[in-house]
Amino acid sequence: MEKKWWHKSVVYQVYPRSFQDSNGDGIGDLNGLISRLDYIAELGADLIWLCPVYASPNDDNGYDISDYYSIHPEFGSMDDMDRLISEAARRGICIMMDIVANHTSDEHPWFIESRKNKDNPYRDFYVWKDGAEGGPPSSLQSIFSGSAWNYDPLTQQYYLHMFSRKQPDLNWHHPAVRLALYDVMRFWIKKGIKGFRFDVIDLIAKDLEKDIIANGPLLHEYLQEMHREVLEGTEVVTVGETGGADLDQAILYTDPSRKELDMVFAFQHIALDEIPGKQKWDLKTLESSDLKRVLSAWQTGLSEKGWNSLFWSNHDQPRIVSRWGNDGKFRYESATMFAVLLHLMKGTPYIYQGEEIGMTNVKFPELNYYRDIETFNMYKERNAAGHSHDNIMNSIYVKGRDNARTPMQWNTENNAGFTEGVPWIDVNSNFAVINAASDSESNQSIFRFYQKLIQLRKSNDIVIYGDYQLLDSEPEVFAYERIFKDEKWVIICNLSDKTVQSSLPGSLNGELLIHNYSVPYQSQTLHPYEALVYKLQN
Repeated sequence: MEKKWWHKSVVYQVYPRSFQDSNGDGIGDLNGLISRLDYIAELGADLIWLCPVYASPNDDNGYDISDYYSIHPEFGSMDDMDRLISEAARRGICIMMDIVANHTSDEHPWFIESRKNKDNPYRDFYVWKDGAEGGPPSSLQSIFSGSAWNYDPLTQQYYLHMFSRKQPDLNWHHPAVRLALYDVMRFWIKKGIKGFRFDVIDLIAKDLEKDIIANGPLLHEYLQEMHREVLEGTEVVTVGETGGADLDQAILYTDPSRKELDMVFAFQHIALDEIPGKQKWDLKTLESSDLKRVLSAWQTGLSEKGWNSLFWSNHDQPRIVSRWGNDGKFRYESATMFAVLLHLMKGTPYIYQGEEIGMTNVKFPELNYYRDIETFNMYKERNAAGHSHDNIMNSIYVKGRDNARTPMQWNTENNAGFTEGVPWIDVNSNFAVINAASDSESNQSIFRFYQKLIQLRKSNDIVIYGDYQLLDSEPEVFAYERIFKDEKWVIICNLSDKTVQSSLPGSLNGELLIHNYSVPYQSQTLHPYEALVYKLQN
């Protein structure tokens, strides 16, 4: 495999609205992020995935872009963006921009023109159709609930929106759309950014006549065109959000010889606590055997033909320590165990802001404390279908997107040090206990553990390029080997809150590289959420 700079990188995802406010308006901004670059550098991350900061009406918190070439005033100015890029580079940190290429805001100039009349040059930038039998063109449903079609009385046609009605889908089959988006990418590459994360990129090549929404027949052709026209010859890394992609599709996306994307975000492992065929809100208990099976399949399946993106959480996913760990008694142990399990696999790891200090899900007392449009739409839909308030709120507590969007907890000061004003969404009430300042001083510092783990990964090629082999073990134990040249590491993780008697070798003959318990490893006995890494002697 040809070695790339981002193979050794660790990505830190910033949701700017919730990271650090610098001017007291309650909204995180670019200058706030700049003030925290030393923190990210100290952690060891060297690539920041920056969620959208473009001009936007904020119907979906910036994923509804009204101008790809402007910064939303809430976040600052283009001068601030230029300063972020240069200040990050000074610390050895690159910036990955989040590109929303499937849709824009209905306030984008392209759409404003498109809706004026059927002969407008921008009409074909979006998907317009006549209604059928007095209603929408089809029964297609929006991912944010309700019909995916919105009627526009001005031209008496419907436009497609797979998300909010204020997020009309772009028509990628129209060449001018693709050329316009390629220009956007060139603009940001010229600015000095080193990566793109493509939001729901698997939806861009829809074939509505065949009811194909994701992974349309022309998708790979379009991605190859994008690579050829924009990315060829650059050092820009790309990752595409392809939520429904299976392993075979992921290989097509990421095989370097195909020249499409470098990595994908696929959600097969993240969907394991959902009832198959239902919505994400329909919950089931995670089976550790499923997690081992799926992660191992991706490790071996992409080992030679692609590259894994390794993640537990992001701005759309609940926090891992609350989701599959234990955010009470064993918060330190489970947070560090999940870190070990993920970061020592083959691929590029992603840390979502606050994950490195064990931030947890939030349980707001009332629905009106929440801010996420998906949450409100789901509540309305399920309430109308007869679900109880308590049942719906439980789903929100477990899976709602605002779990990841509460402000970063920096210290014990007012609003956790996030803002001197009124935060756009309330801070999690546990900030006095869980915050970056307190964690760094603790003898059980999750941040310091992440530091050590990142350093271990970056200084050992076995983690970057070694082979992966799942080991047979008890259901609660996830154990695997990494093998490179004449070296072998064994990673052992207890996924449960119980003490487990393990059949793995009781006295591993080697050097203990990292361990999340202060007591020595006891022969064949794993404490709750214990994680160990051994370098074996030959």
